[in-house]
Amino acid sequence: MYPVKISVQIVGGVLAAGLFIPAPAMTLTLTSSVSPPSYVGQMTTWTASIAEGGDVRYRFRARPPGGDFRIIRDYGPLSSLDWTATEAEGVYEIEVSAKRMDTGEVTTTSQLCPVISRISVGFAVVNPTQHPMVFLFSAPSCPAGSRMRVEYRAYPGSAQATPWKNCSPPASMNFYLAGLLPQSTYAAYSLTDTNGALLNGSKVMFVTGLIPKLPWRQTVIQPPDANTDRGVLLGISGGSQIATDLSRNVIWYGYANLTWATRFEQGGFIWGVLEDITKPVSQQSIRKLDLVGMTVLETNAERVNEQLKAMGRRPISGFHHEVRTLPDGRIVALAGVEQMLTDVQGPGPVDVMGDMIVVLDADLNVVWAWDAFDHLDVKRLATLGEVCTKTFNACPPFYLADRVNDWTHGNSVQLTPDGNLLYSARHQDWLIKISYANGAGDGHIIWRLGKDGDFTILSDDAYPWFSHQHDGNFELSNPARVAVFDNGNMRVPNASGPVHSRGQVLDLDESSKTARLILNADLGVLSLALGTAQELDDGNYHFDAGSVVGTGTFGAYAIGVNSCGQTISSIQASAMLYRSFRMTDMYTPPELRKGTRGRPKGYSQSISQNACL
Repeated sequence: MYPVKISVQIVGGVLAAGLFIPAPAMTLTLTSSVSPPSYVGQMTTWTASIAEGGDVRYRFRARPPGGDFRIIRDYGPLSSLDWTATEAEGVYEIEVSAKRMDTGEVTTTSQLCPVISRISVGFAVVNPTQHPMVFLFSAPSCPAGSRMRVEYRAYPGSAQATPWKNCSPPASMNFYLAGLLPQSTYAAYSLTDTNGALLNGSKVMFVTGLIPKLPWRQTVIQPPDANTDRGVLLGISGGSQIATDLSRNVIWYGYANLTWATRFEQGGFIWGVLEDITKPVSQQSIRKLDLVGMTVLETNAERVNEQLKAMGRRPISGFHHEVRTLPDGRIVALAGVEQMLTDVQGPGPVDVMGDMIVVLDADLNVVWAWDAFDHLDVKRLATLGEVCTKTFNACPPFYLADRVNDWTHGNSVQLTPDGNLLYSARHQDWLIKISYANGAGDGHIIWRLGKDGDFTILSDDAYPWFSHQHDGNFELSNPARVAVFDNGNMRVPNASGPVHSRGQVLDLDESSKTARLILNADLGVLSLALGTAQELDDGNYHFDAGSVVGTGTFGAYAIGVNSCGQTISSIQASAMLYRSFRMTDMYTPPELRKGTRGRPKGYSQSISQNACL
């Protein structure tokens, strides 16, 4: 029998006695779908269960041999985790913690997980993974102080290479091979670098298989330059992602476990959000996946709200549009903030949706937050009066009413060259620079770029300012330049002729608050929503016109332009694309070139030498 505790309290000046029966302690178990040991790269489902039931949240962590626990999924309602060791063999420890929501009680258990090498006879091997377009290359260990990568190619075809990894003998070396053509024969071999001396391993042959039917396809209208080193086009349509070469051949795809993918990250990872207006905040999440679709990092709005409450902040309703890793390893995400305001954005009480920028550390702890309700004029309505309803919802999840004013509709956040944040508020028609100061900033508005903002624009265009823009970002090659996709919604209502979206680049003088429009490319189509702006290595630009109406359906165009605004390539997709990027391979994020962390010194001086000038 559980102990009975008598609690005594004064109620209304009268001594009252009552019985308090504590909840039973939780009995937590953790089971594996694979009998130990498992192989490197062999996916295992770990499932936690509470014998007593109840409203419980689960946190999963893993500890590598000789290392510390690393969080994978913070406290949330999901009780199972698909996981595999991808780096090396050894005895790992998988831990799950369960928290009862009514009492706050937490209990933890763990299981040892022996993982064995794929190497059995001293030679490299290639094995399939759960993803038909990704293979695992495993090589014997290499000398301490050396590094290794894998080079591979189809015949005919050009060589590809994985990123370098440092050798950690006696552990084997393991690499995902991605960017592969289906139904093709490949040869792969290791390349070991020991103080500049290179040693090739023996070749391993493998054959790729069929790919499933994918949800959309691409059509090349005007092919890009065949000599470009940006030979991968990654398109993101909601939760589906498809990467092709520039001849439309599919080389990778992902279409599970995300509502919206947001950014492709160094090493072959992709961030995204899960949002569902029919579900509670505990099921509004951000998630980071690897190339085979395994979750490597995840948290949810309920868990973030626990921390925001402790900081004296408003709660969020869910995540949307943006999550990415900052250069220092922190994570920045856009979230929705919902407020009922009376006689502010309409007569009586009106539900208003704003934005919060949340910054988390690598262990998913909230370390900084910025709330639009604290820093923007809430009386300044969305410039086109946008509203979301339960039946037509382009907002983050909302709960306080059946319709909500879509006040800010942020769609991107970028760390600026000076350590602050550039935030795109689509429904304010502004790019806003926020005082972040690498985590020490107070969040005040430094400036607002756009119509009725803080800058004077130097241009002879009749309507030079962008509107309802997407993906505003400072260029890596020139920290005074901002590229942006101008959807152009504000130019439509009073237009006397066809209106097209534009790709724009602005030179900013932040001291004098002047902006000079140096690229104003007419993209030839109108995309009233979605979009990307990306500077390429050769001074050209890639723009994603993500939502173009044509013949009764929506599609998208990946459009390349030179520095004079002339279209130099165009690829059409048969679906709306939230974002698309030109990349060098499946390991390097769009903003970087293969093998680099930035662009070479003096690169900005070469932009004006484009052949079109």
